[in-house]
Amino acid sequence: MSESDTTPAEMDTAQLDEDDRLKPEFVNAVLDAVGDGNAEAARALVEPLHPADIADLFELTPADQRADLATAITDLLDGDVFAEMNDYVRETLIDALDPAQVADIASELDTDDAVAIIEDMEEDDQRAVLRALDPDDRAAIEEALSYPEETAGRLMQRELIAVPEHWTVGDVLDYLRGHEDLTTDFWEIFVVDPSHKPVGACQLSWIMRTPRSIAIGDVMKREQTLIPADMDQEEVALRFQKYALISAAVVDASGRLVGMITVDDVVHIISQEAGEDILRLSGAGEGDINEPIVLTVRTRITWLVVNLGTAMLAASVVGLFQGEIARLALLAVLMPIVSGMGGNAGTQTLAVVVRALATNQLTSSNTQRMILREFRIAAANGAMLGALVGIGTYLAFGNADLALVIALAMLLNNLVAGLSGVLVPVTLERAGVDPAVSSAVFVTMMTDVMGFFSFLGLAALWGLAG
Repeated sequence: MSESDTTPAEMDTAQLDEDDRLKPEFVNAVLDAVGDGNAEAARALVEPLHPADIADLFELTPADQRADLATAITDLLDGDVFAEMNDYVRETLIDALDPAQVADIASELDTDDAVAIIEDMEEDDQRAVLRALDPDDRAAIEEALSYPEETAGRLMQRELIAVPEHWTVGDVLDYLRGHEDLTTDFWEIFVVDPSHKPVGACQLSWIMRTPRSIAIGDVMKREQTLIPADMDQEEVALRFQKYALISAAVVDASGRLVGMITVDDVVHIISQEAGEDILRLSGAGEGDINEPIVLTVRTRITWLVVNLGTAMLAASVVGLFQGEIARLALLAVLMPIVSGMGGNAGTQTLAVVVRALATNQLTSSNTQRMILREFRIAAANGAMLGALVGIGTYLAFGNADLALVIALAMLLNNLVAGLSGVLVPVTLERAGVDPAVSSAVFVTMMTDVMGFFSFLGLAALWGLAG
């Protein structure tokens, strides 16, 4: 069978595995063709790919070979590919292009995707690209860049359909069919008053099924979810999730319609925000494998230094009981169990609470109930773990007093873990600090300190090392 006889399904099988990821042998074939200077062969392999898969190809290509790959398949590198590309990979390729080329790419995209490409450029490069754009595109992108990062104003696209309330369905249909320059990707039409403030929205399916003579105002839905342009993108995602939105109007401070956000952008935001929270809990920064090593080291070392300080604080607690540890070495053997289990319990609670804060499940109205709930959970878990470790200690060492002390310490540290897992992120959130960034350090410090102090302190009071 010739290459021209190959079906799309067969090509997909040759390029993608069962999880829709590019096969290593396919990536190697493309890079071998590029390395041999055979741009035509490389282009023939890449051309059938979806733009998202071409973006993946660049991410899978070693950094020092990406420029050669881009040169070989330049005509396939359109705006859709750049829109799907990893931020760090895209930034590297964009830096290699001149402003006119970047402007050409940006002009092919919706405003939100164009902004995503331009916003991370150096200020001088930004100005050069904006100068190369058409006046209308430049004005739209400059307006978007005027909004803070990670807000609805950056996320929205300006390409939408808005019609006056006095039009009929027939007027709307004629307008859509008579203007080729209108956007083609939309699910609903926004209805506005003379001051361009949204008064309703109408799904395309309603318009298609309604007689031409009916006024659009009689078809539209007046109740709609409006998104302020300065709203944080995480809150935007929560509104889409809560109200099952496909698209939503974005309004400025005066209530005028300035753009719309669609669910495909929100899906990306939900994934991005969820990943960020998990990585922040560990202090790993953005966690992007394409992130420059220097930036990754700088981010991680900051929190590792903070952790070093908390570890030294925990060590100082141990130092208070050097005499007891010297007289009964078993204390040194068992005390990591208490602090380690407390740390694990605290992490569990912390993960639940940070997620609840991020999804607006935990608010000021139910914080007290959440604290009591986690206290009961911690008490139950602490009692069961204390009993297990107490029995194990007695069976292993035959020391009933030691078994009782470690059981009580386990209970106390679990209670501290449960309470700190709630109180630390809630306190940080109310202080205006992202709880996903700093909570883990403080919770770990409290469980380590309390774990060592409760176990060694109880041992000293009990006279185990006497």
